[in-house]
Amino acid sequence: MVSVVSVVQSPVEAKRAVAAWLLVCCALVFAMVVVGGITRLTHSGLSIVEWQPVAGALPPMTTAQWEDVFAKYRDTPEFRLRNHDMTLEGFKGIFWWEYAHRLLGRMIGFAFLLPFVYFLARGRLQGTLAWKLCAIFVLGGLQGALGWYMVKSGLVDDPRVSQFRLAAHLGLAFLIYGAMLWVALGILSGDRKPEASPALQRVSVLLVATAFITVLAGALVAGIRAGYAYNTFPLMNGHLVPPEILMIDPWWKNFGYNMATVQFDHRALAWLLAGLGAGTWWLAQKDGSTMPHRLWAHALLGAVIVQFTLGIATLLTAVHIVPAALHQAGSLVVFSCAIGLAQAVWD
Repeated sequence: MVSVVSVVQSPVEAKRAVAAWLLVCCALVFAMVVVGGITRLTHSGLSIVEWQPVAGALPPMTTAQWEDVFAKYRDTPEFRLRNHDMTLEGFKGIFWWEYAHRLLGRMIGFAFLLPFVYFLARGRLQGTLAWKLCAIFVLGGLQGALGWYMVKSGLVDDPRVSQFRLAAHLGLAFLIYGAMLWVALGILSGDRKPEASPALQRVSVLLVATAFITVLAGALVAGIRAGYAYNTFPLMNGHLVPPEILMIDPWWKNFGYNMATVQFDHRALAWLLAGLGAGTWWLAQKDGSTMPHRLWAHALLGAVIVQFTLGIATLLTAVHIVPAALHQAGSLVVFSCAIGLAQAVWD
């Protein structure tokens, strides 16, 4: 006879199952952010001109269906102004990237909702955990709507999505990812955590905030394609601060529309993040820091160095797709390490 102990999960195993599910969802969001970056880099994001959460789950199957979606794309400003000589085969190349991005979004929704209902029904989500996860699911639904709101901005007159909507879309993806990772790591670490110095606690919060703001600044760079300008480093075309940094009037518009200003801001934030990463590593090596804190600090410093190098490579190659896509993935790695460190040092 099989004992009850071998069938029924222990509380520890049940918690680990919830954490593992959330980490799988994090991996899917990670993949979606990377695919979204490639979709933007290949100029594929405006290839699907309708938002059909249910009917759009299936791609075109017949020649007639392909001709129909291609005809709708030919009515867009992007086709008329940039891709007027595109063939159906060329259209399929950009269609599949956008389709993969949207399909991943649907997969994440099911991968989150179905286990959530299961764990909730089995009583595995105790205390406020269920409400936290419910809030994350709502944010996921808003993310889908925000993605379509972003795409719509490029289907009107100018075949380019709003840089502000792009930043909001990417920022919300990072918030969802960060929230799931925080909860998962909190479950795995348990109720007791090694004490950290107040200085390390404060700098960990600053790191998460700086990493997030740097991501938003990078989205503005991508949105106005500022990465195709000032392809030199460390100076910007021979200047530490480019003279045209405040050329737009009124002055505040430069921070969202001026290539020089937007790229300068992203560079400055990258330098700040690098300094914070090095400072955090130094703090974590001091007497009193525990092994988990030091490990996260090691990982963070390594991720920041790699990410900084990828950013330089993206600039010097005028946004070649390989370093640019890796740079977007690297931003999530840095953010993950910052979240991990912050989770480890706060009770």
